[in-house]
Amino acid sequence: MKNSVSDQSFYVESEGDDEEKEDNKGEDDADGNDSDSSNYSNDDDNYNQREQSKVNSQWPQSYRQSIDLYSSVPSPSLNFLGTPSLSRLSSSFLSSSLTRRHTPEILPTLSKPLISAIDDDKEQDRHTSHLPIPPTSTRKPSIKKTSIYEKTSKVSHELPISRQSSYRQAVINGMNVLCGVGILSTPYAVKEGGWAGLSILLIFSVLSFYTGILLRYCLDSEPGLETYPDIGQAAFGTVGRVAISIILYVELYACCVEYIILESDNLSSLFPNAHLNFGVFDLNSRHLFALMATLAVLPTVMLRDLSVLSYISAGGVVASLLVVACLFWVGLVDQVGFQAKGTILNLSTLPVAIGLYGYCYSGHAVFPNIYTSMEKRSLYPAVLLASFGICTLLYAAVAGMGYTMFGETVQSQFTLNMPKDLVASKIALWTTVVNPFTKYALTISPVAMSLEELIPSNHAKSRLYAILIRTALVISTLIVGLVIPFFGLLMALIGSLLTMLVTLILPCACYLSILRGKISFFQRSMCTLVITIGVISSAFGTFSAMSKIIQNLS
Repeated sequence: MKNSVSDQSFYVESEGDDEEKEDNKGEDDADGNDSDSSNYSNDDDNYNQREQSKVNSQWPQSYRQSIDLYSSVPSPSLNFLGTPSLSRLSSSFLSSSLTRRHTPEILPTLSKPLISAIDDDKEQDRHTSHLPIPPTSTRKPSIKKTSIYEKTSKVSHELPISRQSSYRQAVINGMNVLCGVGILSTPYAVKEGGWAGLSILLIFSVLSFYTGILLRYCLDSEPGLETYPDIGQAAFGTVGRVAISIILYVELYACCVEYIILESDNLSSLFPNAHLNFGVFDLNSRHLFALMATLAVLPTVMLRDLSVLSYISAGGVVASLLVVACLFWVGLVDQVGFQAKGTILNLSTLPVAIGLYGYCYSGHAVFPNIYTSMEKRSLYPAVLLASFGICTLLYAAVAGMGYTMFGETVQSQFTLNMPKDLVASKIALWTTVVNPFTKYALTISPVAMSLEELIPSNHAKSRLYAILIRTALVISTLIVGLVIPFFGLLMALIGSLLTMLVTLILPCACYLSILRGKISFFQRSMCTLVITIGVISSAFGTFSAMSKIIQNLS
């Protein structure tokens, strides 16, 4: 792609490399009778490295690092927040790469290590003991032309990947991704689809678990596959990689729009009489708090060190559990509601419920990262089973409790229905308000970093362009949130149009493409069935959500 980071090149003065190659050459002369098996092993290693470079050297290169930072819960045993790949990259980008004269800074938002970096020599010695002997070369280049990715990935791909994510941490990471703002709209989904519509939640849970397992088989099919875009490239080439990346980034961008609407709705419910007269502009409470929320998150988007936000946002699971506990407290202890029986099935608005339930399982963009960072990859199915099982139980419990308490008057966020004079209601509202402030920057950063890759790194105003990109993204989410201020309907649209693609359709399509000829008739039939369900659900859900949005706007 024109102006992409992968297409730019720079020259590295490689005096140290020359000395190392001289040593290797001397060893070659002394030990010239290496076995054929050693040569074959080196050839295999070289092939695997070439495959990795081929897969990962295209746009977006920042996907792995940014999504790890967005989704991972910190572990006390790690020097850097998230998976071990980030700690390697933090040392390579922020310590070694930035000391070289010609090395560009292509990942400006990566965090610095939480502890002081050790000496480069000691670090290299510590890693070298675990490295296989690299293949030697008889040539001695004095100046080597290296692509940016090849230089920056030298650390991340040649060092042995440290698997430090335990089963427990992987489960928490999965729950942190799945159990988000979608839980607030599950009672509204029951209102739109009826009690029978809850079966859709269970069906999507089973299908999403199945497609999550398929992603694992895709990752294991070829060396060097680590992320969802990598899978797309292995299945459909560069077009597949770019298309899947765009879909994932649009989904993240839409989530940021939801955060702005969420802040506006909840803050205006707390302070309904707030307004601001600014010249000819008269801002009501919704517009005022949407603007204030945007101004509040804008500085966080400019942060170069997002580790603090990552630690705070890792409490997303705790925040969700706290809001759920407040809902049950209001219903069971404060005895609010429980007068509505509800309807069995609402066919006219069922497609909206399909989109809302689908949104609840929009975590597949992160599952490959969770899998590749696990210490014991064989536990990945158990991780998915625990994450989906716990989150589905939470979704169903909140959906049933909220709809029973508020009935047909339930709003797109059940926090808006909770009595404002109760302590539990205030806790739930303020928890809902505070949580998106920590997640917004982490959610929009992958989108911003992918766009920053398109800027020539040696451009004199590259930093200024990066600031302009991030500012424009934040302001655009405000504009979209003000134009389409319908939290539930926008969520249904995202769930129908984007989540169905990411969660149901694309995993099966990639699996069929990558492993064609190696799968059984039953597996092919299952994938075809899941794709069919995804396409039908996406079509009906998208049409219904778009129709309602247009109807409300007019």
